[in-house]
Amino acid sequence: MTRYRCRVCGNLTRFDVTESRRTRAFHHYSVGGVLQIEDTEVLDEVIESVVCRWCGPSADVDVLSAEEAAAATGAESTG
Repeated sequence: MTRYRCRVCGNLTRFDVTESRRTRAFHHYSVGGVLQIEDTEVLDEVIESVVCRWCGPSADVDVLSAEEAAAATGAESTG
């Protein structure tokens, strides 16, 4: 899972993420015509933009490393 941090305000929790995905999924229709989607597989995913919800489109958002994300999660749960 990807975590982000805004360089301007320090936000770790609220972002507008625009992404494009290409998926393959099994569509199962009941006899009554109700659709149930199963076994969705992401074939391609592109993050187009990440915008901080607190301070706006500053374009200063970092993708956190696994270690930074773990530290941020630990800090949030104890704080």
